Amino acid sequence: MSARESVPRDPDRDPGLQPERTRLAWRRTTLSSTVAAVLAVRAALHGGASAPGIVACALCCALWLGFLSVAHRRIRTLSASASPAAFSPRHATAAVLCTVAMAACGAALVL
Repeated sequence: MSARESVPRDPDRDPGLQPERTRLAWRRTTLSSTVAAVLAVRAALHGGASAPGIVACALCCALWLGFLSVAHRRIRTLSASASPAAFSPRHATAAVLCTVAMAACGAALVL
């Protein structure tokens, strides 16, 4: 008997709810990332277009597109089946790096 078979199943639990909640969380996170990117672009171009401001805008947009790509792939995977595949470490790392880099970019724009 494997470890998975020894866990008692709860007949009232709906396994379809967890992927749906995760999919909604990815959508909220994507929306938050969009707002952060727009605010970063606004802050970069607030005093007029300068070379560092344009570079910061391009970097924020590239990071946002990277995160959007990872999030869209995950949302599509969660929607495809009742028991979706696990999130790959490569995609998780990409999402984390895009998020941290966008936060650093935003902090640099504020200072």
